[in-house]
Amino acid sequence: MSPPFSGGDTATTELPAPGSAEHLRRPGTRPVRWRLPIATLGPAFLAAVAYVDPGNVATNLAAGSQFGAALLWVVVTASAVGILVQYLSSKLGLVTGRNLPEHCRGAMPTPVRLAMWLQAEIVVVMTDLAEIVGGAIALHLLVGLPLPAGAVVMVVATCVVLAGSVRGHGLFRPVVFASLGVVGVGFVYPALISGVGVAEVGAGLVPGLAGAGSAYLAAGIVGATVMPHVVYLHSGLTTGVRSASGRGVRRLLQVSRAEVLAAMLLAAGVNISIMLAGTALGPAGGASIESAHRALAGSAGAVVAALFAVALLASSFASTCVGVYSGQMIMQGFLDRSVSIWLRRAVSVVPALVVLLAGLNPTDALVLSQVVLSFGLPFALGPLIWFTARRASMGEDRNAPATTVVAVVVLGAVIALNVFVLVSSW
Repeated sequence: MSPPFSGGDTATTELPAPGSAEHLRRPGTRPVRWRLPIATLGPAFLAAVAYVDPGNVATNLAAGSQFGAALLWVVVTASAVGILVQYLSSKLGLVTGRNLPEHCRGAMPTPVRLAMWLQAEIVVVMTDLAEIVGGAIALHLLVGLPLPAGAVVMVVATCVVLAGSVRGHGLFRPVVFASLGVVGVGFVYPALISGVGVAEVGAGLVPGLAGAGSAYLAAGIVGATVMPHVVYLHSGLTTGVRSASGRGVRRLLQVSRAEVLAAMLLAAGVNISIMLAGTALGPAGGASIESAHRALAGSAGAVVAALFAVALLASSFASTCVGVYSGQMIMQGFLDRSVSIWLRRAVSVVPALVVLLAGLNPTDALVLSQVVLSFGLPFALGPLIWFTARRASMGEDRNAPATTVVAVVVLGAVIALNVFVLVSSW
């Protein structure tokens, strides 16, 4: 299997763990210097970046402005599901040394595998759409750049960072982690000054949906919080950890549980803050990202509004970098093929440009993209649950029966929500 940004096509029968010494020594394969640092330093936090991307901003703002804190329980529940799912994904890579798409390739008939790959690529396209459009909005708010031009700038800037990573300069990890810090500050502060009462927050923790509109946004929140491409991604980020660290698998699983918990709690805090900010802004202020920016400028001052826009740009930039890696890993895993990073970036900007040039509402497009992610989630969760529960895959480290039962219940709930959204939309 060729390295993620090589742009070459190979066909192999053996699947050495990405980032392992065997993988880096394979003839005709250039060393992938940035994989080992990713694998050994904070894979859960890299995955958490995708949990606070522009899709999260749009869905949580829309939910807060339209329904107050009534859908806060969805954010909390989806975040708890994210903890479970990301741990299972991390565990699969740690124990087996193979990512989820590679497991699917080895176990599924070719037609099923190709269908799985196609739906995963749709998920990646929707993710890229959200991240590029979100970055374009942020650049427009900060410097007045037209939205289509902002989309192109986002793609070029991403390529610069990823090109530096491919050449061994190590830009990827520090840029992503620094962006995550900016996102945390920029989105949490508006919530702290929002003035939403404790009683309203408490009422929002009681499960319930107020019709088709709230179900649609709930699906968007689920898709934005438990993103399917990150389910695939995390299993790839941890495949080389055992060979890189030299630690035993049980100790690594303990570390992974702690790291996943910390990273997902951070992401949950940011998402809750965004919804509370939308609640305080009300229907007019939270109707779109642009209106939220104007409302913050009017109520909290230009500095807070600028901080919000910078956080949006940081979330877009960091999550689109992570999205490129997940797209490459998905293609390599399912097909044992890769394409040039530059080609993938060129293709990914097309849907965003179509949305922006057609004059469609960017915030509505962001919310729709996250609903599509919710429909893609069962296709990632089902195989993940299956492989982590099997002794043939995991040995003694397979899921406990109770864990599998909880995961299956989660899968059923996601499917039920998606079906409800479909039925209620007709």
